[in-house]
Amino acid sequence: MSTQKDDLRNLDTIPVGSLGIIPLEGCRELGKKVDSYLVRWRQERENEHADTLAFSGYKRDSYILNAQVPRFGTGEAKGIIMESVRGHDLYLMVDVCNYSLTYSHFGTITHMSPDDHYQDLKRIIAALGGKARRITVIMPFLYESRQHKRTARESLDCALALQELVGMGVENIITFDAHDPRVQNAIPLNGFETVQPAYQFIKSLCKNIKDLEIDAGHMMVISPDEGAMGRAIYMANVLGLDVGMFYKRRDYTKIVNGRNPIVAHEFLGTDVEGKDMIIVDDMIASGESMLEVAAELKKRKARRIFCFTTFGLFSGGLERFDKAYDDGLITKVLTTNLIYQSPELLEREWYISCDMSKYIAYIIDTLNHDTSISDLLDPSERIQTLITEYKKEQAGNT
Repeated sequence: MSTQKDDLRNLDTIPVGSLGIIPLEGCRELGKKVDSYLVRWRQERENEHADTLAFSGYKRDSYILNAQVPRFGTGEAKGIIMESVRGHDLYLMVDVCNYSLTYSHFGTITHMSPDDHYQDLKRIIAALGGKARRITVIMPFLYESRQHKRTARESLDCALALQELVGMGVENIITFDAHDPRVQNAIPLNGFETVQPAYQFIKSLCKNIKDLEIDAGHMMVISPDEGAMGRAIYMANVLGLDVGMFYKRRDYTKIVNGRNPIVAHEFLGTDVEGKDMIIVDDMIASGESMLEVAAELKKRKARRIFCFTTFGLFSGGLERFDKAYDDGLITKVLTTNLIYQSPELLEREWYISCDMSKYIAYIIDTLNHDTSISDLLDPSERIQTLITEYKKEQAGNT
């Protein structure tokens, strides 16, 4: 962790309202980490207006408000706020991918689905009763974000969800690495931020791998498909690397598990032989596509392969990644703690977890003071500083 002085941001403006955080049950652990940062920073921060009414309740032992979503035997539920929220600037945190939580449904134990988590979020918003000064939803994995465009007679679930939240009084929605940021067009008059965790990926890689040569001659960034090209180009630009791309040839005459099966991965880019590869994508679902790309790169004599993905769903299990690691296809897989991570995943030798709690705390702290978060959304300067320090450290160890 960086020094305490480095942690503090210079926030001199008056807070929008008394800060309150409501992490729903599936996001409780991440919410506690965010809260601990905010408590420490505000205890240390000095402000000449600290004794004024505008700063009433500014320093507290915790900013987490007591909210519950109890369920009836039928599986139905209700949201309850256990303390006053009048005039609060509220930040609701929800992890729609936390499948580890269960509830009783007519005596049967049922795992919570994304629909259940989203419905619980709406229950808490409804329980607020319009008393909060401002409501911001922090939803790292954007609900239904993979259903972001219409290609036939089908529902546009993500756009509907965004409009529904705004209609309930939500002013801002903050998500991470949205599958397609253009979905914000559904709510053009409201705040919508999609945040990239590029800095945290590079920081974690540099912390865990000590012999990287970060230059175009020894490293390359790969997009596993055309949809991830924007992420790959950004990463390549800030690191000063070349970029390559695979595109998927699909069989559009068939549908398997809701999608057209991939026939082959075709590569566009320069020679990868002997170079370390960084594969960048927004999520690992089954992992099939990511590992196929890794295999293709290994056929082209790539050196080490590092996978950067914001959301490690691993919906197809961990076994295929275990095998890929044992076979030498992948070196490390880096995903964030923005969604639920199983204990089995955290124990894997090939896995590196990137903690995002401090970053979320920065965003909440800054927004509560009604200050711009532009510098947080574009981490290019911080990445450059990190790479410079990493190279100095390498030079000192030689």
